[in-house]
Amino acid sequence: MPASPSRALVAPLAALAALLPAPALAWGKTGHRVVAQIADARLTPRAHRAVKAILGVETLAEASNWPDTMRSDPAPFWQRESTPWHYVTVPPGKRYAEVGAPPEGDAVTALTRFGATLRDPRASLADRQRALRFVVHIVGDLHQPLHAGDGSDRGGNDRKVTFFGRATNLHSVWDSALVDDEQLSFTEMTAWLSARVTPVQARDWAVTDPRVWIAESSALRDRVYPAAGEDALSYRYVYENTPRMELQLEKGGVRLAAYLNELFAARRR
Repeated sequence: MPASPSRALVAPLAALAALLPAPALAWGKTGHRVVAQIADARLTPRAHRAVKAILGVETLAEASNWPDTMRSDPAPFWQRESTPWHYVTVPPGKRYAEVGAPPEGDAVTALTRFGATLRDPRASLADRQRALRFVVHIVGDLHQPLHAGDGSDRGGNDRKVTFFGRATNLHSVWDSALVDDEQLSFTEMTAWLSARVTPVQARDWAVTDPRVWIAESSALRDRVYPAAGEDALSYRYVYENTPRMELQLEKGGVRLAAYLNELFAARRR
């Protein structure tokens, strides 16, 4: 009996899907929520009111993963236009200011775009909601070191490793495996990490220039790659890199708050 047209398409489509690049997410759901929750507690009253006016009952933590969730939407906006907004590319030995954004844009150009929307009193509520969700998400993305990729392996997606015996890639380890290895809820992790941030650190970290974040992430990126041939990651890798991961989440939260505080302080003056 001949296969139905829909069944006949399954194998070719599956083969095509296998050739497509995997989406480069960052921090996973828990990590993005931690960054957003740390930031939420550090908003100025003015910024808090502005966020509330835009998101209503939706929290920053809820909003933080929306741009990744929407990447499953088949619309061209989500499948093509918005894809480059989650990362930047900085070759070894270069600074972002030297290479800049590609023609299709990147995380920095997206921040500029959505910041302008949030400052525009004529922007619709729907546009401001989308802009704020993207800003929350992108600031988190730029503190995941493999989202400042060097252009050689799709931010570690092509670096195949095992993590406690499970086949994966380095990008996925930093997206979620290191965070999830802590076995904490996002609220527990937020409470623990927030308590560690000293007033001096909060002051020193509150830099709103994304080029500074990118410089730090790209420098850290070069330290988190395992040596050639050392692809079986387990306790030692966790021991060495969990403090780095936690520091990036802390900095991301402090800087997201600083970015939003600055953004909404300048709005409608």
